[in-house]
Amino acid sequence: MADTDAAYSRYVALGDSQTEGLGDGDDITGLRGFADRLAEHLAHANPGLSYANLAVRGRLAAQVHAEQLAPALALRPDLATVVAGVNDLLRPRFDADHTAHHLEAMFAALTAQGAHVATLTFPDPARISPLARPLTPRVIALNERIREAARRHGVTVAETGHYPVVTDPRLWSPDRLHASSLGHERIAAALAHTLDLPGTDDTWSHPLPPPVTPAPTGWRAAIDELRWTAAFLGPWLTRRLRGRSSGDGRTAKRPRLGPVRADGTESVSKGGDVQR
Repeated sequence: MADTDAAYSRYVALGDSQTEGLGDGDDITGLRGFADRLAEHLAHANPGLSYANLAVRGRLAAQVHAEQLAPALALRPDLATVVAGVNDLLRPRFDADHTAHHLEAMFAALTAQGAHVATLTFPDPARISPLARPLTPRVIALNERIREAARRHGVTVAETGHYPVVTDPRLWSPDRLHASSLGHERIAAALAHTLDLPGTDDTWSHPLPPPVTPAPTGWRAAIDELRWTAAFLGPWLTRRLRGRSSGDGRTAKRPRLGPVRADGTESVSKGGDVQR
């Protein structure tokens, strides 16, 4: 747990699509996401909080390091979240040490400047989609290295992958790669609790009520897998083969520090500006 007496005035989020907020809102009305939601938690205890979100979808850990660390340091945060590595996991030539090297470099630079840094570990994707089973050893390897790097630099780690609730389909968007609005809410609550923010507890880790409609089984489940492959996996593979990324041409949605109200009315942003 973090220091319960800590007060934060400048929070900066670094990362990829999860931190940008994909799965929680859309590009027309604006994306919210766990970082925006965490900023709202922080604003309850720190009414003068300023918040910036430098994340861009599709970025590898090396790209987050190269593109976002310097701007983050220039904003002089006293709290930063660094969440990246999932896009690396999905690449054919994934190297856990290479990915962790870039994460640790960001941990080191931010903490050396005086920021409290928080990150999280990732759930086993095979528990969410059977087709993702080959990724399990990669996730285990990356999580181990995240924990090791975090220990070396005093980084707070939210262990979001440990709890059965993280595999509940209701916490995931239809593409199974990004959290749903409820999933982003739970991630934010996990980070807030791990940071020991006032008024937080471990209810984020509790199971959801039983679903009204049971999950499909048998041939219905197989049909769902085929639909998911056609709608999401196929287009993703096509972009990879063409050397394209969902983040091509995009910039940070909130590159400057700005105010956040605890009710969230100023936290949903797009195009780098605070939306009111």
